[in-house]
Amino acid sequence: MSNDFKRIPYGISSFKQVREEGLYLVDKSMFFEQLELAGNFFYIVRPRRFGKSLFLNMLEAYYDINEKDNFDKLFAGLYVADHPTGNRNKYLVIHLDFSQIQGDVDLIAENLNIYLTNQCNLFALKYKQFYPAELTQLLQQATTGSSKLNLIGNLSRQLGIRLYLIVDEYDNFTNDVLNTKGQQAYHELTHGTGIYRELFKKFKPVFDRIIMLGVSPITLDDLTSGYNIALNITMDPRFNQMLGFSEDDVRQMIRYYKEVGAIKPEVTEDSIIADMKPWYDNYCFAKACFGKEPSMFNCDMVCYYLSNLVGLGQRPDEIIDPNTMTDYGKLKRLIEIDQLEGDRLNVIHDIAEHGFIYGQIVSHFPAERMMEFGNFVSLLYYYGMLTIGGVEGELLKLTIPNNNVRLQYYHYLLDEYQSISRVNTTELSLCFSRAALHGDWQPLISFICKAYHDTTAVRQLIEGERNLQGFMNAYLTLTNYYLVAPEMEFSHGYCDFFLLPNYAVYPMVRHSYILELKYLKADATDAEADRQWSEAQEQIKTYAADKKLQSMLHGTQLHPIVVQIKGYDVVRYKEIE
Repeated sequence: MSNDFKRIPYGISSFKQVREEGLYLVDKSMFFEQLELAGNFFYIVRPRRFGKSLFLNMLEAYYDINEKDNFDKLFAGLYVADHPTGNRNKYLVIHLDFSQIQGDVDLIAENLNIYLTNQCNLFALKYKQFYPAELTQLLQQATTGSSKLNLIGNLSRQLGIRLYLIVDEYDNFTNDVLNTKGQQAYHELTHGTGIYRELFKKFKPVFDRIIMLGVSPITLDDLTSGYNIALNITMDPRFNQMLGFSEDDVRQMIRYYKEVGAIKPEVTEDSIIADMKPWYDNYCFAKACFGKEPSMFNCDMVCYYLSNLVGLGQRPDEIIDPNTMTDYGKLKRLIEIDQLEGDRLNVIHDIAEHGFIYGQIVSHFPAERMMEFGNFVSLLYYYGMLTIGGVEGELLKLTIPNNNVRLQYYHYLLDEYQSISRVNTTELSLCFSRAALHGDWQPLISFICKAYHDTTAVRQLIEGERNLQGFMNAYLTLTNYYLVAPEMEFSHGYCDFFLLPNYAVYPMVRHSYILELKYLKADATDAEADRQWSEAQEQIKTYAADKKLQSMLHGTQLHPIVVQIKGYDVVRYKEIE
């Protein structure tokens, strides 16, 4: 195999680096014209790792007047090379990346000032040929980053110079403040004469065009309350596919690496898509696009997968990029800012157990109201924890997009359960191994049922079957031997759980399982228990015979198991012949 092919830009956000080093690029330049038509000042919210930074870098190179002579080189083969807009390379660009503001949150104001000061000084150096020589001296006399920005703006207007502001991660450090210091510290930063609010007030008068990207609308709502700085185009159908990869994008990428021999011939395009799709796909960001446009893949996840496949010759052992765990940790802290309890806890349980919730997307709301039901559900949508999965009249069916996100919900539940009664995960892993490799499933079911008893006996978290389903979801996903499919649809109904062998990673797994859970209230009679048990046996026999299920077993032996629980005590469990 030749090594003369385009590398995958996993973890790279520099557009110039991608082009100069000949890395693979999914073209998104066809959206530049649409952005110009949308207006001069706008912002868009997308989940983390959706290619926001690389896109903004590409946008900067396109509009930067200093890159005019490099246009043909940088954009050769891309859509805008043949369809340039009239604004191409017509602006002086200031690119602010607020993820660069790190350090102690108590020093945020100071660090923000230092960062802005440095960016203004670099701007003056980069574009010195467009300004009088005394600009550098005037900037030195300005005492703050904000005053330097004012100076650049005033001088630019006098000279007729057009300025473009790009802001990446506009809510990064404010979310950190909210996470670690709480509402009061956040409020001081974003309200009244807070330094961040005062900075944003200056943006619109200074710049001719502004684009801002982040992961939630909270910060901008607080910063712009009382005046309009930018239009929210997050749910604008014109930009549904602007960030992330469509399935066609992913297939083209796979075909390229197949053609250059970087992917083994026996690994087919369809098999790669089938492997990635349940974990990375199924995002829809605009109501008008549901069912009409392809769903979107998380592009960083795709690059992570393919970089393993191309570089190591095999798919990654961990289908979820470990780097995303940090992201979800941050999200978890944010949604628990005033402790996850009451209605919000019920929301998490409902979503985890049913896979969806009905609601509406709130376009903006302040931080102090983000835990209200509608705002909280919207926040989960903005973070990529929910996506548009259907339309029901005036309501949206907001669904868990994929297995990657589903696991995060189960981990939230697991943390909750573990805070009540700790579980020996080493022993649990041994139980999973015995079940997967040897068909010895009784220790696994016994272990989980005991954990359920110990947890529920301490505190009745949620009464009844709801709690049982969520608990089983959380614990069954603590293994990589299986892909757990809750509420799997078969021809005669829905099976509670299907433990599908993760054969791509663990081809040695020899046993698969379907579980039917039956819950009885604590005061149920023996006759009711017997009747329920008989019905469950017939149900699971039907599921076991289903052709769809049989086609998914990959040569493993199927074990149909019924588990019956009364209150928080297991009554019986048995494999049904």
